[in-house]
Amino acid sequence: MKLIGSVNSPYTRKVRVVFAEKKIDYDFVAVSHEEFGAKVTPSNPLSKVPVLILDDETPIFDSRVIVEYLDGVVHHDKLLPDSARECAEVRCWEALADGISDASVLVALEQRRPLEQQSGSWVQRQREKVEQGLAFIANSLNDGRSYCVGIHFSLADVAVGCMLGWLLLRLPEIKWQAEYPALAGFYERLMQRPSFVATRPSET
Repeated sequence: MKLIGSVNSPYTRKVRVVFAEKKIDYDFVAVSHEEFGAKVTPSNPLSKVPVLILDDETPIFDSRVIVEYLDGVVHHDKLLPDSARECAEVRCWEALADGISDASVLVALEQRRPLEQQSGSWVQRQREKVEQGLAFIANSLNDGRSYCVGIHFSLADVAVGCMLGWLLLRLPEIKWQAEYPALAGFYERLMQRPSFVATRPSET
């Protein structure tokens, strides 16, 4: 299999962490934003990463679809629980983490525009989503639990870890580590897992 993605994308990293956790071999094709038209659009008409290309050249896109596929084809180290209730809870955590990533990516992109073209009110709305999401996660983890859901590492932890790593890389002005010490400790424990170490974002 071949994975097309951006090195620093939180969604691409989520899939790469799952690959590592499931111990699945794959080829990683790193693309820059300028290359999306040539290398991503032919496989995903939405021009978004990541895209997984199966052995028969079938493309699968959207990180949530890809990770569910990977968890289903390799049955060891399950990241989605068999219980419908627990699985729904894990997927809600993933949706929350991805939603925070969505809003924070929009903030980062807006801030790259010329200052006179930026919409302060629009950026503020996106930041509120980020802050509200972080507060919810921090409050949920404030009891010192080791994992987002239940007593086992799951896709919820993968999604939250990748989202927090992206915030540190691209929006360091959001001081969530200082505001939420329990969340900071949770993140530090996650980052000790080999799958997160192997997929650490670059500084560029």
